[in-house]
Amino acid sequence: MSPPTIDQFLGEIWQIIQEQNGTKLQEYLVIEPPLSPIYQKIVNELKQAYPNHHSHTALENKCKSFIPEYKDGEDGGSRSSFISFLVRYFAFLRDVNVDDLLETHDMLKALLNQCVLALSSFMGLTILPTVISLSRTLAKLAIGLDKRPDLIASLTQRRESTGGDEAEERVTLVESSANVIREAFKKCLSERSASASGIDASGRPEGRRVGIYLTANLCLKLFFHCKKLRSAEQIFGNIYQQSPPLSLFPASQRVTFLYYLGRYHFANGHYFRAQLALQSAYNQCHKQCLSQRKLILIYLITANIILGRFPTNYLWQRPEAAGLQQRFAPICDAIAKGDLCSFRQYLDIQNESAEWFLQKRVLLQLYDNCEVLVWRSLARKTFMLSGSVGDAASKKAPTVALEHMLTLASYLETEALLPSKNNVMSNGNPTVVVNGRDPELPNGYTDPDLKGVVDPEPPVLPSMDIIESIVASLIEQDLLHGFITHANPRFAITGARNAQPLQVGFPKVWDVIKAQSDDEVPGWVVEKKTPAAGVGGRFGPGMVVNLSGARPAGAGPG
Repeated sequence: MSPPTIDQFLGEIWQIIQEQNGTKLQEYLVIEPPLSPIYQKIVNELKQAYPNHHSHTALENKCKSFIPEYKDGEDGGSRSSFISFLVRYFAFLRDVNVDDLLETHDMLKALLNQCVLALSSFMGLTILPTVISLSRTLAKLAIGLDKRPDLIASLTQRRESTGGDEAEERVTLVESSANVIREAFKKCLSERSASASGIDASGRPEGRRVGIYLTANLCLKLFFHCKKLRSAEQIFGNIYQQSPPLSLFPASQRVTFLYYLGRYHFANGHYFRAQLALQSAYNQCHKQCLSQRKLILIYLITANIILGRFPTNYLWQRPEAAGLQQRFAPICDAIAKGDLCSFRQYLDIQNESAEWFLQKRVLLQLYDNCEVLVWRSLARKTFMLSGSVGDAASKKAPTVALEHMLTLASYLETEALLPSKNNVMSNGNPTVVVNGRDPELPNGYTDPDLKGVVDPEPPVLPSMDIIESIVASLIEQDLLHGFITHANPRFAITGARNAQPLQVGFPKVWDVIKAQSDDEVPGWVVEKKTPAAGVGGRFGPGMVVNLSGARPAGAGPG
């Protein structure tokens, strides 16, 4: 007797295929529990009629009896890949054990891989929603498993017991999942369409191209999670060369993609590009999506601070910025004042905020790139305190003695490096450990690992050579305008005859960096209006839009 529920299910699947209703097909081909009673009936019938892999051929023939062969050339030709997917889908329902998450992951990855094969034949666009649904489930399961070190350890043991090679072991569970989803991304990106641009007459992406950013964003999520930026770079490069403009896709896809693109450029030290992408992501993110907007803000604020732009009070008052002021405001204050002591202590790893920055993967970027801004402000502060404004009549340039800057820097560095300033706080009080001995512990306890360690030598403070090198570097970066006199070490400001020395000698950091940068963001496919004879201009894919007039989100010059 033929299993009635399976027959009914396959008959409805065929009807959905004829209607080319991809959304409805995805709603039928569900895998995540809890499943409705109808699927439990299917599972029971599968276990009775097709109990194991030995009944694979019979199950395949059953599917073929309901899904007839298409004519040559009709919707891509062969049905075999979709039939294989259906067989694997039924096997998944029958055999999956949700208590064994690693096995479930492997089965789901194999199921998705077969579904991706069906994406490029017979079904075309109809099966794309199912591919996306399975990809999302696989991504969620992979990240969840990655947060379970006990399960990952058992996976390693399993590979060792089965003789897995070294190359396989280097590919993490998350990365292997991303690689399967990337195959779907490639098929969406390489869709052959009537238009070379991949855009139909209504201005929308054609065919499977509608899935470019859905699949790309899932890949990027996984690659960023496992810190495989080189793999993410390939995604951005492929999109930059072949994708229709990002603006043609839904807002949710645009925001997610621009967030990851901004994160990528941020991680590679291209902070101007990063803030352009992150600013656009923030502007397009719905105001009710507070958690997403806050996540974007963390990296947008960091990039802007590195570029010399500080958040305004208006930004701090936004709901998505809750809690961020207490993290970032002390850095902005230290930079503005040239306070090396506060800057170093706040970003010291023993500081709780520094630990927070480290978890967000921005600590080193802040420390390495903002220190130069602190030195610029220190030079400016020194000029304000002891500099000479010069004399335009006698052509005497405004100057400041580098010895005075050295005095300030030495004092601040000493304060920053004092042990009592830099030890871990315990209940608000510093814990001072000298030569491995804590004086508050009984019997003068000495840490065995530190026994015999001598007291550290006094910290190395800046010298005049170091100060001259720092000032020379600031001049080279156009963050100071002037030159150094070496006989009597001084910094002299040039071009201040008809202007204020502070404005000329210490230009705004943001203005300097912006003048040195362009608005192109590799990976971001946008449209640009270009001149044309007799008309206002034309639009074309792959061009770069000028965003220089875009208004930043609550950012003000530093």
